[in-house]
Parts: sequence; structure tokens; C-alpha cells
Amino acid sequence: MTRKMVVSGLGLALALSVSGCGSNLGGGSSDSGGDFPGGDPITIYVGADPGGSTDLIARALAEPVSDDLGVAVTVENKPGANGALAAKELAGKKADGHTIMVFNGSLAFITPLAVPEDEAVDIANYEIITGVSQDDYVLVTSPSSGLKTVEDIKAAGRTIKYGTTGVGTGSELSSALLFGQASIPATAVPFDGGNPTLTAVLGGQVDVGAIQLGEAVEQIEAGKLTPIVTFAQERPSYLPDTPTALEAGYDTPVQQSRAIFAPKGTPKEVLDKLRASFQKGFGTDAYKTFNTDNQLTPNEVDGETLRTQWTDNLDKYKKLVDQYSIKLGEQQ
Repeated sequence: MTRKMVVSGLGLALALSVSGCGSNLGGGSSDSGGDFPGGDPITIYVGADPGGSTDLIARALAEPVSDDLGVAVTVENKPGANGALAAKELAGKKADGHTIMVFNGSLAFITPLAVPEDEAVDIANYEIITGVSQDDYVLVTSPSSGLKTVEDIKAAGRTIKYGTTGVGTGSELSSALLFGQASIPATAVPFDGGNPTLTAVLGGQVDVGAIQLGEAVEQIEAGKLTPIVTFAQERPSYLPDTPTALEAGYDTPVQQSRAIFAPKGTPKEVLDKLRASFQKGFGTDAYKTFNTDNQLTPNEVDGETLRTQWTDNLDKYKKLVDQYSIKLGEQQ
């Protein structure tokens, strides 16, 4: 089934018939995949509510994986603690490839900077099947705020309330780095995901919010949000007139990244079969269109390459928060 799945930012902008929360996608074709290593369904955990980018990525990949492996695929939402609750549950599951997770990179390389060591998730405790994609954050505000640039925010002469998608997320880190470097007094207001953050910005509960581009672009194009800066390395094609924070003079190289994880000890032959199936899914026209529509950059690398990327990110972000005396989860 071909589908276009652009996040609305205000709720579920997808057809739940694709794979509703807790529902299965059909049994696939035994000619292409051959009943996986067993005929039981595969469950894909998503550590966030339905409707956000991570959830939509899982749903976009569930159908081609089901078709290829010949088993039903279930997308199961387990929100909480920026995905840490789902990740910890995954770690305790049987290592047979039937329970996997779309894992947010921020949980691996930003959340450890914001929580006590015993609460941080260590990616060494998981197998990595494949990298998936990366996306960028954009700082947005309601048009009624009158804010259009970072200079406008500096000139406001008051403490700025900025919405984030959670403590220890790229949303929080990018904003904290920007306001810290610009010497703007600001207080973080964490929400649980992109949709409630977006709603808070639109409703004026916060002055600005950093949201993943794919979740915000529809409201930007509709004129309901004003983009101030993106945290991308270069101006995204959808926002050619919006400067990057780097162009504005601020060092905020923060992206979101996602990968497919499995419990530690999952056999290599199972990991290899899953990776091959996801690679086929990545190659479908429907999924390529999904990436384009949601401004996602493919990062379909092998597990060890992904592990190195995320470890390097953790080191880089730790140096930045130390350099600028950023305390994630606290007023800047």
C-alpha cells in the first residue's frame, strides 16, 4: 500500500489503518521472506506517543518489513522518559529478533548529559541492526509573538520560555546552546514529544519551541508558525529563507538520529536477516517519498558505524555543554 505520511504537528496525521497502536500488519509474503526465523509477529517499540516522527518512521517501515519477512509486524507505543522506558523494557526481552525498537539517538548521546548515570541508557547493552535517518530541529514561534529573529528574542528584555520535546533531547540541547551563547535569559518548559510542544507554541504557552523540521513544516507553510532559525548544518530546502543558527553566529550542531535496536545477544544471523529486510524497505519508492516529505536524511549505515557515530556525538555534546556551562533540565 503506497502512502504519504507527513506529520501534522497537531495530532495523528496518518491513517491508523496502516498500523494502529498495537495492531498488526498482515502476514506478508512467504515467497519473499520465508517466515523470518519463526512465524511469530515482530513488535517494534516506539518510545513516544503516536503521531511524532519516530512513530511515523516505525509505521513507514513496518509494512515492507512484514512483506519481506513473511510475518506480521506490530508497532507498539511505549512513551515516557524520552524513550528510556521502552529501551529498558526492550533490554529485558528475549533476544530472538521478534522484539525490536526504533531508538532515538538523543537517548544515547544527549539524555546521558541530563540524568544521573544510573538512569542513562547505555547503547553497549543493545545490538544495533541498522541506522535509519537523521533530521533537523527548527526554532519556531507563533506569528502573534512578534518574534522573527534571534535579535528580536534578545531585545525582548525578559526571560524567554522555550518549549522542548523533553529533558535530555536535541530540542532542549539546541535551544539551551543557542540561548546560552546569546546570553538570553531563558527557562526550558519540557513536554513529552513534538506534538504537545507544537501545541504549546501555537497556544502561546511558551514563547518559542525547538521542534523537528518534519513535525513543524506543515504549520510553517500554512503560516501558523514563524521559523526563527534552524539547527541544521545548511539551510533545508523547505526553508531556504530561514537562516541556520550557525549563520546567525551560534555553534549549535544538534541533530536527531534514529536506528533499529534489538536486545543484547540477538544472534548474528537474525540481525543480518533483519538488516537485509530493512534495507529492502529503505529502497522502496514509498519509503523514499516518506523521507523526502518529512525532510529526513537517510543514514542507513550498519550497526557498528552507527555505534561509532553516536559515541562520537556523545563526546562532542559533552564538550559543548561543558564549554558553555549548560545544565540540561535547568534554567539557563
